[in-house]
Amino acid sequence: MELSLGLNLVRTLVFCSVVFVWVVRYSNIVEEFKQFGYPNWLRDLVGISKLTFVTLMMTGGMEGIRVGSIGISLLMLAALATHVRIGNPLLKMLPSLTLLVFNLVLFFSH
Repeated sequence: MELSLGLNLVRTLVFCSVVFVWVVRYSNIVEEFKQFGYPNWLRDLVGISKLTFVTLMMTGGMEGIRVGSIGISLLMLAALATHVRIGNPLLKMLPSLTLLVFNLVLFFSH
C-alpha cells in the first residue's frame, strides 16, 4: 500500500520540521531544555529518539511510518505536558500540537 500525495507531504513536513529544530536550531533546544529544568541527557535522548523516529518514517516502509509516527506522537504529548507545566501560552504549544496531529493522521491512515 502506498501513501497518497497528501500523506507523503505530511510525512515530509514532519521530517523537515524535526530535522530543522533538532539540527539547524539545536542551540535553541539547548536553551529551552535549560529553561524547562531538564538534564542534558534527557535532551540528547529526546533528540536521538526524534531523529530516529522521523528517519524510520522516511525509510522504513509502512511499518516504519506507523512506529515512527506513534513515537513522535508520544514525544509530542510529553512536550505538550511540559508546556502546560511551565505555563506557556497556546502559541508556544502550537508546533508540538501540530506535529502531534500530523503524526496521528499518519498513524491512523494505515
